[in-house]
Amino acid sequence: MTTTAAVGAAQTTATPTAVRLSGVTKTFGKDGVPVLDGIDLAVAPGEFLCLLGASGCGKSTLLNLIAGLDPVTSGSIEVEGGHAALMFQESALFPWLTAGRNVELALKLRGVRDRAERRAEAQRLLGLVRLGGAYDKRVHELSGGMRQRVALARALAQDSQVLLMDEPFAALDAITRDVLHEELVKLWQETNLTVVFVTHNVREAARLGQRVILLSSRPGRIAREWRVEIPQPRRIEDAAVTELTREITAELHKEISRHGN
Repeated sequence: MTTTAAVGAAQTTATPTAVRLSGVTKTFGKDGVPVLDGIDLAVAPGEFLCLLGASGCGKSTLLNLIAGLDPVTSGSIEVEGGHAALMFQESALFPWLTAGRNVELALKLRGVRDRAERRAEAQRLLGLVRLGGAYDKRVHELSGGMRQRVALARALAQDSQVLLMDEPFAALDAITRDVLHEELVKLWQETNLTVVFVTHNVREAARLGQRVILLSSRPGRIAREWRVEIPQPRRIEDAAVTELTREITAELHKEISRHGN
């Protein structure tokens, strides 16, 4: 069902990668307090990778480094196509724009100058996230789940093969989250995107990921990984998902106890 592996095996440079981190360290402050230390990670093209860890372990920092929003202190990061799209926990939509115009803005920033082309592409992307009829809806007319779908369409408008997702469903109710899990998996399968998904929810990671990485705390290091062989589509209540959730949770508790969180 699943295989677990201690981390530290050498990655061969001959293996195709969508994201590669080599010896990545990040420190903050005058004292150079390390948040991430010696991260070596290779993400295959088309892989769905979930990152887990206790609060403050550096999950979001790691995504920001991959996205190029913050420089590494040492080490290197390579991303397929030179850039990655990033989706945040909050939708961060502009309330004075419609759903379609929010997506169009990302296309405009990407360099799509023709208005008709932007509109057509925005409609296509909204259709891809099951919001085909929402182009003219204002943000206040959208539910929380719909707003996150628009945010996802906006991220897709950045035209990257690598999609970074920072706890995008954390603020949603359980039923909406479950629906979006299904839709995200379908979208991933349809587009063959590489997804790096940060979550603090162990069951969510077991539900979505092909591989689950557990980060230690203070500083963040890769502590453990699981290669998940449970076929998609999965349900959150599936016995195999529950079993894997228990296994990962036990390791997470060990890490929290070890670091005194």
